[in-house]
Amino acid sequence: MNEPATAPTALLVMEEERRADVYPAEVLAGVGRLVRWQRPPLTRQELTEDPEVLRGVDILLTGWGAPVLDTAFLSHAPRLRAVLVAAGSVRHLTTPAFWERGIPIVSAAAANAVPVAEFTLAHVLLGLKQAHRIAREVASSRRFPSDPDVPGAYRSRVGLLGLGHIGRLVAGHLARFDVEILATDPVASPDAARQAGVRLVPVEELFATCHVVSLHAPLLPETRGTVGARLLNSLGPGATLVNTARGALIDEAAAAQVLRARPDLTAVLDVTHPEPPADDSPLFTLPNVVLTPHLGGALGAERHRLGQLVLDELRRFTEDLPLRHAIDPARAASLA
Repeated sequence: MNEPATAPTALLVMEEERRADVYPAEVLAGVGRLVRWQRPPLTRQELTEDPEVLRGVDILLTGWGAPVLDTAFLSHAPRLRAVLVAAGSVRHLTTPAFWERGIPIVSAAAANAVPVAEFTLAHVLLGLKQAHRIAREVASSRRFPSDPDVPGAYRSRVGLLGLGHIGRLVAGHLARFDVEILATDPVASPDAARQAGVRLVPVEELFATCHVVSLHAPLLPETRGTVGARLLNSLGPGATLVNTARGALIDEAAAAQVLRARPDLTAVLDVTHPEPPADDSPLFTLPNVVLTPHLGGALGAERHRLGQLVLDELRRFTEDLPLRHAIDPARAASLA
């Protein structure tokens, strides 16, 4: 299909390793029907070596390995009218200079949230059955318990620390089960909580009364190390903590001490700080820690969703329709 000369000019810049997953052939073909390519895809390093290529670019498509949108970048991109990011957070690539330009930027966080919420749901349900704890005890004793005492998914409590996009998705999944959903989020309104089907409570009540607590808060100065010894020690017998958000939300040194003293607890950590943990970290050896390397995020074919979201937003942009996933500058600093 031959595009009219008035079609905007686009450039794709991201790391090569995940490019084909994020922008599969059918997505690139769809993009190609809406824009004129400035040139074949580049990596951030290749763009650094030839920044003048940005002179004629109207739309920047990117993902993992995105260039930083700083003053130097913007000085080479006078025509830039939109940035579409096939990844989650945009905090690491946006700068005050970028926001001053008033250029819309789209994040595919909504698409990346889907597998995170699914992964979380799986571990919440396992946590309600205390499957990880019982499996440890079976392996150690080589015996099956006759009648395990577990809360199950019937009138039990699940706590969500953070009611952003992923937290709300998890709440939506849990709404299909006979459980009570509690949440702690200082910026969530009571109306938003009701719409999500959750009850807002203080963080102390969340940890002290929920059988499973799942973390979905952004990492901000005020949330760093939120989950420490006091909250972890308040968890009930056999409780499970799930973290798919940011590792630094947990005071890991304090958590290791509590988990060592409380073998009944289980921590499912899909994120850590640092990542991976140091070689001598007790997280590798504590039997009640389930440590996974970001399995919750989009992997393989799941990443196609991110590129498809960008394609859908690009179509709306070229048709002069409102963007559905543009980042509000006022909220940018609080996004995970």
